[in-house]
Amino acid sequence: MKGWTKLLLDIVMGAVIPILILNNLTRPLGAPVAYVMAALVPVAYVLADTFLISRRFNAITTYVALTAIMNGVLAFWFVDGWRYALKDTAGLIVAVALFFGSIAIGKPMFRFFIAQVLQPDTPEKEGALRALFARPEVGQGLITATTLVGVMNAVLGVANFLLNLSIVTAPFGTDTFNSQVAEVNAITRIAFTLASFAAFAVAFYLAYRALFQVLPSEEGKSQFESEFWDLVRLAEQQADAQTAGATAE
Repeated sequence: MKGWTKLLLDIVMGAVIPILILNNLTRPLGAPVAYVMAALVPVAYVLADTFLISRRFNAITTYVALTAIMNGVLAFWFVDGWRYALKDTAGLIVAVALFFGSIAIGKPMFRFFIAQVLQPDTPEKEGALRALFARPEVGQGLITATTLVGVMNAVLGVANFLLNLSIVTAPFGTDTFNSQVAEVNAITRIAFTLASFAAFAVAFYLAYRALFQVLPSEEGKSQFESEFWDLVRLAEQQADAQTAGATAE
């Protein structure tokens, strides 16, 4: 699925449909039922995308699926006030812990993002990618990219908590509560999705720049015209040639 199509679908399933449910089905179904239904639509979408559509199972999709399941479970925690603000921010809190925690243990999350995109499909490619990740310049680029996304999630988490705290003031189970939740969702589910998309785009740029800085260029081509794995093989050949030359001396 192309990037912009996926982004549009994320907004429709994560924001538009839940808001329509909250605004139009609260009275016919009752506020609690409409709230749970609206909360479960994005969860069902993420799980369907993970297990039925893309069917890509790795560290990233596992994290996304587990976060969706957590949100689905939390949908049945009927709270209001600051507890609701905290509940609605739980996913962002987990993301902050995951991204900064991955840096703390020496395996920044963007290692997995880059590996997913590059898809090393042989042991040789996996070994070559691990060697690149071990280079100090590349490692620093991955840390910078991971930090950027972690900070973005932290900022969005604070904003999300404060927005819910100031707007969602009605008791749970009332029409007004659902209306206020829809109002916050209209802001956060669209603006935050776009902000995340932009932050990830910059983070991927930083991570790729770090990778390509340690790779050579093919003669007569810019790096952007070459296949990534061709450049990796060229770097290995140059390293072997330098080793052979040093041995001969």
